[in-house]
Amino acid sequence: MLVRFNEINSLLSNKDYSFESFLDYDKILIEKSILLKKISKCDYFFNELTDILDFYNLCKSDQDLDLLNNLLFNFKKIESEFLDFEKEIIFISDRDHMDAFLEINSGSGGVDAQDWCSILLKMYTSWVNKNGFSYIIDAISYGDISGIKNVSIRIIGKYAFGFLKGESGVHRLVRKSPFDSNNKRHTSFSSVFVYPILECDSSVKIFDCDLKIETFRSSGAGGQHVNTTDSAVRMTHLPTKLVVQCQSERSQHKNKAQALKQLHSKLKEYYFLEEKKNKEACEKNKLSISWGNQIRSYFFDKCIIKDLRTNLEIYNVDLVLNGYLDPFIYSLFYFK
Repeated sequence: MLVRFNEINSLLSNKDYSFESFLDYDKILIEKSILLKKISKCDYFFNELTDILDFYNLCKSDQDLDLLNNLLFNFKKIESEFLDFEKEIIFISDRDHMDAFLEINSGSGGVDAQDWCSILLKMYTSWVNKNGFSYIIDAISYGDISGIKNVSIRIIGKYAFGFLKGESGVHRLVRKSPFDSNNKRHTSFSSVFVYPILECDSSVKIFDCDLKIETFRSSGAGGQHVNTTDSAVRMTHLPTKLVVQCQSERSQHKNKAQALKQLHSKLKEYYFLEEKKNKEACEKNKLSISWGNQIRSYFFDKCIIKDLRTNLEIYNVDLVLNGYLDPFIYSLFYFK
């Protein structure tokens, strides 16, 4: 942040540099103003915490409990302000504040992969609940023996996409399979794809001739009506091969409308990544669910979970699977 601020100052003070347009010049001035406010805020936190530390050392020697309690109150106030400010620093994209779709698909590994898919669903919904978000399961396809083949959920809350966008990728599980009578070690894969819920507008056009729409009966729990009529909808966009499905509503009409909205968001994200010519990001939803495309490995026997992008390791599998994802989420922000 400070480096960028100094770069802008050098650019503005360089008499030999000419901007292509007044619009470019205005953008630079706006960016400088925003950075200056953030730097000033950092100075504020530094000064406040320095004062609290100085007073703490003074109170500790005098054993003044009233002043210590007052300092604790001030510290919690500063901590709350800093957590809000941290979001401003981390979430710089105009999409980060949005709600999110999260899709999980089982990959290679058979019934173990489907079981792994259901474990990941529990992990993410636990994180959602712990962090004050809410979710709706739009579609779920259960495995023939155990687990789930795929699931799509809506996560609702400010910065849902910003927090979870780094979870997109392949998650690898290594464990002794509970489905193997010989108790052999198996490797399974599931892919996760996260994209923002975007408003429908004219920037993305979806033509009826480009859609393949299928209806089917919802699987799993959901009430007598849901499971006895073809209310669930699967929608395929033929030019891009993107697929969405919805079965959260009792009405086929409502499921179709929600699937269309989800497809609109997915297409918009697809085109957004394509426009930026970010090859790696564009291929996230096309990667094969196998060895070479992992972002995180989960070793149940060794009780280790390792993020392959930041090399962060956590030695408590149960804690992470119960929704303790913040170390992985935040480490990726700061690693970048």
